[in-house]
Amino acid sequence: MDKRLGTLIDSYRDEFVAKLQEWIRVPSVKGDPAEGAPFGTEIGRMMKLAMKTAEEMGFSVRAFDGYACDATLGDREDVLGVLGHLDVVPVGDGWERDPFGAEIADGKIYGRGSNDDKGPTLAAMYAMKALKEAGIPLKRSIRLIMGGDEECGWECMRYYSAHAAMPEIGFSPDASFPLINTEKGMLGFELRFPAEKDGLQILQLSTGERTNVIAGESRALLAGGEELAEKVRGYASETGLDYRAEVKAEGVWVTAVGIPGHSAYPEGKRSAIGMMLKLLKALGARGGIAVLADAVGLESDGKSLGCACADAVSGALTNNMGILRLESGAWFATLDFRCPVEADQEQLMEACRAHLPGIEVRVSTRKAPHHVPADSELVSSLLAAYEEESGLKGEAMSTGGGTYAKVLKQGVAFGAVFPGEEELAHLANEYERIDSLMLAMKIYANALVRLAAE
Repeated sequence: MDKRLGTLIDSYRDEFVAKLQEWIRVPSVKGDPAEGAPFGTEIGRMMKLAMKTAEEMGFSVRAFDGYACDATLGDREDVLGVLGHLDVVPVGDGWERDPFGAEIADGKIYGRGSNDDKGPTLAAMYAMKALKEAGIPLKRSIRLIMGGDEECGWECMRYYSAHAAMPEIGFSPDASFPLINTEKGMLGFELRFPAEKDGLQILQLSTGERTNVIAGESRALLAGGEELAEKVRGYASETGLDYRAEVKAEGVWVTAVGIPGHSAYPEGKRSAIGMMLKLLKALGARGGIAVLADAVGLESDGKSLGCACADAVSGALTNNMGILRLESGAWFATLDFRCPVEADQEQLMEACRAHLPGIEVRVSTRKAPHHVPADSELVSSLLAAYEEESGLKGEAMSTGGGTYAKVLKQGVAFGAVFPGEEELAHLANEYERIDSLMLAMKIYANALVRLAAE
């Protein structure tokens, strides 16, 4: 990489950190639609801030009615795309710092979006700034596309694609290094069934805000007293799992404490919803709750749903129940499948329905898998940039996560979490190391030179 780029990037550090703090302090969680802000006023505010930042850097900026925006360097017809998102998941429980405070401690910047995906997106924008200020001649324009609905339904990318020409090749700085060239397919299900009148009486239960989050805690109010609370404590002792019971005038409040995480990466995590289902069945719950306890429970591989499968390209299927709610005498729940590339999604849908008798199962999300050959120019160029700047060995990997890379004919996920670093996307106390973001910025600049410079 041109030494001028490295020098420029080093000089951006303080400016970059201050700007990222400004970005993190916008709580851009999806909200109710408003005029010019289809995903809520905070995402609309974040979109305007991102465009202002890009304009100050001298890029050509376009707005797409609050759904997305882009910033372009160069005037070539051939375009290299870089796709990041400005929305974040809800805060959730367990934070020890202000989730939108952008505090800095021990070389880390804390806050929702620091890792997923404001930090990496802004790092890519500064990499573009370095090429511009260094006067690097381009054979391809570089376009940073920023969406506002990545964490939910991707309506942002559908709108953008309908109103602008989507680049054919590029990367999304929204995952891990070295590089992800294979993304599993996705199947989302909504489940509905009536509350059971017989057996254990569940008075209140509402857990989860996003289907792609492994719940870390689930609370339920059950009809009963001290005898029921003792049964809960006994089940906790028997299973070795963290269950708590507290007797109140209105009944027994039961809490299941799991290990939260992103639904695409269930290894080492434990669903509090799965724990709650198992407990409720053990206490005498019947009907759909009992069915879910057996068919889903604490499994993350879909085995008891008849859906367990794997392939050599992308690995095994994963499954998560991200939401479970009792509303007006009826239950609502969601299932999130990350499906191997070679899996037959039609068969998975049939198997899921067959293993959930008495439960209405509706497909809410369906996304095809995505794969870019490891020997492609895109993959080899990005890995070369990664190896040169980091000094680490590069390799192409697969993931159960889904990124904007899927909207490109040739798109991969590229950074910004380095091997061995803690992955805190969607978790409490999300942070990113400032040194890591600065190194990612150099990697992105190197990659842009390889793929877009003359």
